[in-house]
Amino acid sequence: MTKSKFGMGGLMAVLAVAAIGACLVMAGHNPVHVGVAMAAIAMPDSAPAWAGLAFGGLTITPANLAMLKQGFNAAFKGAFGTAKPMWDKIAMKVQSSTGEELYAWLGANTKLREWVGERVMQNLKVHGYTIKNKTFESTVAVPRESIEDDQHGVYTPLMAQMGQDAAQHPDELIFGLVVLGMTTTCYDGQYFFDTDHPVGPQGAEVSVSNYTSAGGNNPWFLLDTSKVLKPFILQERRAYSFVAKTDLASENVFNKNEFVFGVDGRLNVGFGLWQQAYCSKAVLDATGYGAARQAMMGFKNDAGKPLGITPNLLLVGPSNEKAALDVVTAERLANGASNVYRDTAVVVTCPWLT
Repeated sequence: MTKSKFGMGGLMAVLAVAAIGACLVMAGHNPVHVGVAMAAIAMPDSAPAWAGLAFGGLTITPANLAMLKQGFNAAFKGAFGTAKPMWDKIAMKVQSSTGEELYAWLGANTKLREWVGERVMQNLKVHGYTIKNKTFESTVAVPRESIEDDQHGVYTPLMAQMGQDAAQHPDELIFGLVVLGMTTTCYDGQYFFDTDHPVGPQGAEVSVSNYTSAGGNNPWFLLDTSKVLKPFILQERRAYSFVAKTDLASENVFNKNEFVFGVDGRLNVGFGLWQQAYCSKAVLDATGYGAARQAMMGFKNDAGKPLGITPNLLLVGPSNEKAALDVVTAERLANGASNVYRDTAVVVTCPWLT
């Protein structure tokens, strides 16, 4: 049996290091810095790399700034990864490879037919709906003195918040677009939520509505998110990433005596198929919900064939949350009758909506 090389002398050394560390923490020193200082004592070969992080603040060296950047980046990524955005409940992500993307296929609803004779080419309408990418950023400046004076830990939560903000930024864009759907055009040239979408063969179109303005209440939205295509599009050209300017020779350090940290990404949002969404300002009750649901399930393509729309998500703001839950989760109505719309949709309450 091999004997351990960790003898009584090694044990005493470990206990001594632990005792010194405990005393330093009790004396009010930063526990993180105490830890790295003890590591420097326990591993003398690595002491020069850790010494600048021990006591009396951070020695401003390229190596220590690199470690600081790694720590801030870790805080950013940690918060980004644990955030729970809502945009993917109603939108599909499309990866972009250029400055803008043309969605000519929107509205090209195809259907299978029995193959009798030769193939029949479907004359699909071509639309010119384009989504242009935009660049978004958020930047904070940290004074050099704050790093030197051992205050960089104060900024770690800020970097984490920046990560959470980046993860949830698409929510702001997508749900902001939902509200704009009543006044912004989609692929067919009409407002996304409108009363006169042209449907049918060219020259013989009829008007179809996916919008009820009567009532004047806060709007609520009924969506079909069960299909590959979604009512809304999140177009991503470049994912959000953490960036830092910590070079001691950089202009911001030389002129402003500060280090700069930030996040940026390149993306935009747009409308998908209006047939998968319905907006109503009517009272959110069984009658209003049923009317919207019936209208959506009756949508047809340009050839007159049913699209197979099945609404499955009821999107509301906080003011309509209770009414939405009453409509689709209550077992019985106020008059005691069975609720026929129970479990026909999932309620999603979004703070970006009213």
